[in-house]
Amino acid sequence: MSVLLEDGANRLEAADDTLTVVGSADFEGASALAEAGRRWLEGRGRGERVTFDMSGVDRVSSAAVSVLLEWLRQARRTGLEVAEVRLSAPLARLTDVADLDSLLPVVAPAEAGA
Repeated sequence: MSVLLEDGANRLEAADDTLTVVGSADFEGASALAEAGRRWLEGRGRGERVTFDMSGVDRVSSAAVSVLLEWLRQARRTGLEVAEVRLSAPLARLTDVADLDSLLPVVAPAEAGA
C-alpha cells in the first residue's frame, strides 16, 4: 500500500489495483484528491482493471462524487476498466438521489459504522 495523499481530513491510498479514500472528501480537499488519483491512474497500463473504494468517506459530499466522476473520466481517457466502485452508505444515498447509479459499477454500500 502507498499513501498518495494525507492532509488531515483525507487519506488516499493505492494498493494493487485499488484507490481508497478515507475521511471527509470535502470541497477543501477535493482538488488534491482528484489530482493525486489522476496521477496514479495515468501510471496504470491500458486495459488494466481498477477499483475505486470510497467506503471510508464518512460524510455525504458532492465533492466526493465530483472526485469520483473525475477519476472515471481519467480511467476512460487512459483506457482502464473500472471493475467496481465501493461507496459508503451516505455516498450511496447521494448517488441514488442524483440518479448516478447507472454510471457506476457499484457494489453494495458499506454499512454505517462498519
